Amino acid sequence: MLRELSIRNFAIIEDLTVSFSDGLTVLTGETGAGKSIIIDAVHLLAGGRGSQEFIRHGTRKAELGGLFQINVSTHPVFARLEEAGIECEEGTIVLRRDLNDSGKSVCRVNGKLVPLSVLRDIGSHLIDIHGQHENQELMDEKRHIHLLDQFGQDALGDSVAKYRERYAEFKQLRRELEAVSIDEQRIAQRIDLFQFQLNELEMADLQVGEEESLLDERKRLMNFNKIYEASHIAYEAISGDQKGLDWIRQAMQSLEEAAQIDEQFKEASEAVASAFYTLEDAAYQTQSAVDGLEFDPERLNEVEERLTVIQTMKRKYGATIEDILAYETRIASELEELLHHDETLHKKEQQVIAFKKELRTQALALTELRKEAAQGLSEAIMHELRGLHMEKAKFVVHFKENVQFDDNGLDDVAFYISTNVGEPPKSLPKIASGGELSRMMLALKTIFSSNNGVTSIIFDEVDTGVSGRVAQAIAEKIAEVSVNSQVLCISHLPQVAAMADHHYFIKKEVEDNRTHTSLTEIDEQARIEELSRMMSGAEITEATLRHAAELREMANEHKKS
Repeated sequence: MLRELSIRNFAIIEDLTVSFSDGLTVLTGETGAGKSIIIDAVHLLAGGRGSQEFIRHGTRKAELGGLFQINVSTHPVFARLEEAGIECEEGTIVLRRDLNDSGKSVCRVNGKLVPLSVLRDIGSHLIDIHGQHENQELMDEKRHIHLLDQFGQDALGDSVAKYRERYAEFKQLRRELEAVSIDEQRIAQRIDLFQFQLNELEMADLQVGEEESLLDERKRLMNFNKIYEASHIAYEAISGDQKGLDWIRQAMQSLEEAAQIDEQFKEASEAVASAFYTLEDAAYQTQSAVDGLEFDPERLNEVEERLTVIQTMKRKYGATIEDILAYETRIASELEELLHHDETLHKKEQQVIAFKKELRTQALALTELRKEAAQGLSEAIMHELRGLHMEKAKFVVHFKENVQFDDNGLDDVAFYISTNVGEPPKSLPKIASGGELSRMMLALKTIFSSNNGVTSIIFDEVDTGVSGRVAQAIAEKIAEVSVNSQVLCISHLPQVAAMADHHYFIKKEVEDNRTHTSLTEIDEQARIEELSRMMSGAEITEATLRHAAELREMANEHKKS
């Protein structure tokens, strides 16, 4: 849920920080006070399209921040955070977005800089904003099949997962078939190319570790004189007449005599003796190495030529010898397939045909399960609509079988509704009445609010165009949605405001020739006065106050029941 929202230098809001709780929170205020601006801020915080026009006049940037607390470990937002490499401690998620006057925006999630697309993806799993005229996810026909699958998760979940796994394998097989299904001229060209490359690679006969060995050998050959001179000088310094070993031998003999008389020289005697024998061994190894040194200019040429061959192969076939050998193995396999092209093509075609039969069987079974779930969804929505005084409305899930398979099987699903007796159901997005659209959306939200994976649902004057008993029904439905999800609602209806668990009043004031917007949570008495104002307009009377108190009391009784 959204715990805290901070807005700075955004439109007419200079600096605003507000904390939210669970349940239903209603925001009310006079027209133009800034209610929609707060929703705009939340929309941008969740990755919506930004603009320099949102930045408060006279400032360089607008700053938006939101703190969310997710207490369900299986919430889908955690998978999105992991994919983006964002750490999350104890379910706390902080979104931040700065809009600069240069037109650029800076987005952060838990302090990490992220692209706007990542902020939008994460924000979509935290906030669901519904406005009166906005094209919402529920109104998008492409999303209807996913909503149906979500509704029928218990019966559909395994079948959908298994189908999509097999469909992914089918797409890979189809790509392989397309790769094989090339014209004869291209086949002949590829055969010639692969045969030439394989012949060149076989002639090169590269070996793993060969290049490193050759580089070491070249280094030795190119520095022969330096190696010979340095090793000869070292040998003479150790073993020459009256040089290292002679002096150390004399020291060793003298210390041995001293140690026989006084044991305090024993450790020094042993150390010098060890050094003598080590140096003697080193002198022997150095002499053997010097005796074995031989400069062969022809061998240096051979090494250079071999290294040139290796570099040529690396430029053409891979960054390393291992990569080149892997490429050689791959094209040898592809050449074999090309040489037996007709046989390979026939085999792939038969595999695709068999796969299609299997997928069609799975897809048809999935369709039947979906139709059963669709019946349940239709009944659930009709039940909700009756509670919203749309008793004569008819809701159906429309199925159209596709010719081609896709990730959803063969089904093309769309929600259809008829709100007038005698009229056939039509596509849900084409409903004309704003009031009917509001109620339809609330019916869907009531059904999906408990498992749609969104923590905060925001209604921006979705109750426009209704009044009387319909307004009361909408208020009750919004309160019902808030049982399973945190709901923030901007409303002009006193019936909705009366249902709120928390009521904030938005006020616009002018100070020092600048407009400022404030947001304050009001107590019970102030709520009664605000409800009275919403019912009567500007004038508050004893009668409207009594009516407001009754409305508030009725709302509390309804929530208890």
